Amino acid sequence: MHPFLFLENPLVPVHVVYAWFVMIILMLLAFLATRRLEMFPGRTQNFMEVALGTINTLMVETMGPEGRKFFPLIATLALFILTSNLLGVIPGFEPPTANLNTTVGLALVVFFMTHIVGVREHGFAYVKHFFGPVWWLAPIMLPIEIISHLSRPLSLSMRLFGNIFGEELVLAIVLILVPFIVPLPIFVMMIFTGLIQTLVFTLLAMMYIASAMEEAH
Repeated sequence: MHPFLFLENPLVPVHVVYAWFVMIILMLLAFLATRRLEMFPGRTQNFMEVALGTINTLMVETMGPEGRKFFPLIATLALFILTSNLLGVIPGFEPPTANLNTTVGLALVVFFMTHIVGVREHGFAYVKHFFGPVWWLAPIMLPIEIISHLSRPLSLSMRLFGNIFGEELVLAIVLILVPFIVPLPIFVMMIFTGLIQTLVFTLLAMMYIASAMEEAH
């Protein structure tokens, strides 16, 4: 039984409630970290500075200095996914990323942002990305590129959903069979997998957006 059982109703699915809960946690952390900025930061400010600094470094290494303008989007995705994944480690809580609706929503944000950035950077010339390096390959390359781009949100959403949902299922089975010492390695695995899946989703999002910023050849 999860702690938000009393909020369940047909109009507000439980994964939406947990998504709101994660957002409240992140807003509270942001408030606590920034309400009194200090030269020698406290624990909350130090934690947020390290987390955001790591994301910024990763962005620059992956997208280059011009990628910094997408920092709010990438940092929000990374912190939301990581917090959601780690929420499942707490017994009784369900990570919103274990629901396909949540992961599809996140993947669609990346998908639409990729093409919005491409059109904004290159205008109509952005369609050259879909026609291949030479004009006579266009009939072959166009369907391939369309399928490739449409498969991106499917891949992003299914990978994240499958891993997190699978962990929750394994943990539930283990807790039923051996509810004491044995589940501890599962908790460690869940933390590790949650970190890895956050990194994978974030890296792919950055690579997709960076590819849309490149000139078509």
